[in-house]
Amino acid sequence: MYQYTDFDRRFIRARAAQYRDQLERHLAGSLGGEEFKPLRLQNGWYIQRHAPMLRVAIPYGALASQQLRALADIAEEFDRGYGHFTTRQNLQYNWIALADSADVMDRLAAVDMHGIQTSGNCVRNISSDVFAGIAPDEIVDPRPFCEILRQWSTLHPEFAYLPRKFKIAVSGAREDRVAAGWYDIGLQALSDDDGQIGFRVQVGGGMGRTPMIGAVIRDFLPWQQLLVYVEAILRVYNGYGRRDNIWKARIKMLVKAEGARFTEAVEREFADILQRDPGGAAHLITLHEFNRVASQFAPPHGVGPDASDAPDASAALATGPAHEPAYLRWLQRNVHTHRVPGLRAATLSLKRAGQAPGDVTAQQMRAAADLAERYSHGELRVSHEQNLVLPWVSAAALHALWRDAREAGFATPNIGLLTDMIACPGGDFCSLANARSIPIAAAITERYTDLDELFDIGDIDLNISGCINSCGHHHSGHIGILGVDKDGAEWYQITVGGGDGSEVGGAASPGKIIGPSFAAEEVPDVVEALIALYLRQRQPGELFVAFARRVGAQPFKAAADAVRRATATPEHPQAAASQLTAAEDDAKVAGGGSVSHERPQGRLADPPPVGVESTWGGPAFP
Repeated sequence: MYQYTDFDRRFIRARAAQYRDQLERHLAGSLGGEEFKPLRLQNGWYIQRHAPMLRVAIPYGALASQQLRALADIAEEFDRGYGHFTTRQNLQYNWIALADSADVMDRLAAVDMHGIQTSGNCVRNISSDVFAGIAPDEIVDPRPFCEILRQWSTLHPEFAYLPRKFKIAVSGAREDRVAAGWYDIGLQALSDDDGQIGFRVQVGGGMGRTPMIGAVIRDFLPWQQLLVYVEAILRVYNGYGRRDNIWKARIKMLVKAEGARFTEAVEREFADILQRDPGGAAHLITLHEFNRVASQFAPPHGVGPDASDAPDASAALATGPAHEPAYLRWLQRNVHTHRVPGLRAATLSLKRAGQAPGDVTAQQMRAAADLAERYSHGELRVSHEQNLVLPWVSAAALHALWRDAREAGFATPNIGLLTDMIACPGGDFCSLANARSIPIAAAITERYTDLDELFDIGDIDLNISGCINSCGHHHSGHIGILGVDKDGAEWYQITVGGGDGSEVGGAASPGKIIGPSFAAEEVPDVVEALIALYLRQRQPGELFVAFARRVGAQPFKAAADAVRRATATPEHPQAAASQLTAAEDDAKVAGGGSVSHERPQGRLADPPPVGVESTWGGPAFP
C-alpha cells in the first residue's frame, strides 16, 4: 500500500490544525453556520439526521492494521463503538459530536488518515479495484495513477467548487471490478498492439434519479496524457455545468444534453493545454514521476513478483481435511487467485444476521487488524461490496486463517451470494433518506440462512438504497431495492437486471422497474418470489442476472404482483394503497418527473443541428 512521505504527513497535519482553528471560531460564534459549512464539508463532516457524520478517506480502499486499530479507538472513544464501510471504500462515523471533531482529525492525521475531499463539490476520493496490484488479469497496477490523480486534485484551486461532486474510478485489469461505467469518469486500462499502456475514457456515468452509463469519449489515451485529459474534462464541466439546478448539475446531464459536442469541447481544451509549451511536455506524466509514485506501492518485504520458491498452491489448498465442507465452501467463495504464485487474497465477510451491511464494530476492527498482521503483512483492503480483503495470504496458511476468521465471525462463505448485499445506512441515519435500508437488509438476511439454498441460487447482487441518491447502488443490482416516501410512509420500488460491468454482472446497465412500489413488510416475500421464479425457469448454468435480461421484467412483475395480492388484507391496509400505476410511482420517486433509464450507447449522439437549440439549460456551448 502507499507509504506516506514526510510531505504527505506535514500536509494532513497542517490541514487538521487549520480545521481546528475553523471549528474553534465557529463554536465561539465568530464563524457562522453557512460560512463554516463548506469548510467542514471539505474535511468530510456532514450534519445528518441525529448527529454529525464523518467520512474518512481510505484511498483505493487500502488500510494498514495500525490504521484500522486507530479507527477502532475513535469508534469507541468518540462514536458508539462502530463504523460503516461504504461502496466507495471509505469509512463513516455517525455519532461524533461536532465539538470533538478537531480531536478526531488529529487522531486520524497521526496515522496518515484524513477526511479531505470526501464531501463537497470537488473531486472525491478515487476508487479502484480491491485486487489492484495482485490480480492475475491485471494489465497495469492502477494505484500509482490513482495516487497521481489524488495528489493533483487535492485542494486544486480550480476544481474546489465544481457544479457538483465528481467521482473517478480507475481499473487496471481486464475485468471491470470498479463499476467504471457508473462514474463521472471511468478509466479502464488497455494495452495496444505495440504493448503500450493507455486508458479507455468513459464520462458521464452516474446513478441518482437519472441513471446513466458513461459514454466512451476516448478509445485509447496514452497513460502519459492522463492528467491533462482529466483536466480538460473538468475544465469543460466547470465552465458549462449547471449551478442553478442541483438535479441537473452532474456531468452526466451535460454529456447527455450536448452529445458529441461535449467530446469536441474536451478535445479542444486538451489540445489547448498541450500547446501552451513546446510539445506539451510540462503537462505529461513522465516515467520518472510514475516510478517515483509506484515505488511507494512496493509489495511487503519478502513478496516479489516471481516468488519462484513459493509453496505449491494446489498442495497448500488441500491442507484442509476433506470432511470440513465449511472450509471448502469458504475456499470457493471467499478466496481469490493472486498474481504471485503461492499467495491468495481472502475476503473477510462483514455480512451477518443482526448487523447492517458494511457496519463493523470496534472489536471487529481489532480482530481484523490481528488477522491482517498474522496473515497479510498488516495490510487490508475495503471492497466495493463493503467487506474487508486480506491481499497477501500464503496459500499454506489458508486453513489456519479460516479457523481464526471463523472464530472472529468473518468466515461466512457468502461472498457474491444473496446475503452479501450492499446497503446504505438509509433512514436510520441519513437526513436525505426516504426510507430505511437496514431493516430490509436484515429481513432478507434472516429469510436466507441456509447455505445450501444460497449456493444453489448462485452469484447475485442485491443492492438497497434508502433514497434516489442511490448510495446503495440499487440501479446496478441484479435485484435493486429503492426506498420511497409516500405520504410519510415507507415504500420500496424494485428493479431487476441491473449490472455494474463486472464479469458476473455483464455490461453495466440500470435495472428495470417491475411495477408499483411495495410496503416494507412485503419486500422479503417479493425477493423470495423473484428468486423462486428464477430457480424454476433458469437454464443450466444460467445466473440470475442473465436470466433477468433474457426473460425481461414482465415475468418478475407477475411474480411480485402475486405477493402483493396475497398481502393486501386488513392486516396490511397499506398494501392496497400501493396499487398505483408504474408511471405514477416513478413520478413520485423522481419528484414530479419519471426516472429516466436512457443512457449513451457507447458513443455520444451527434450535437443538435445548426439553428436547433440544445436541451441544455446551462451556459451556452461554443
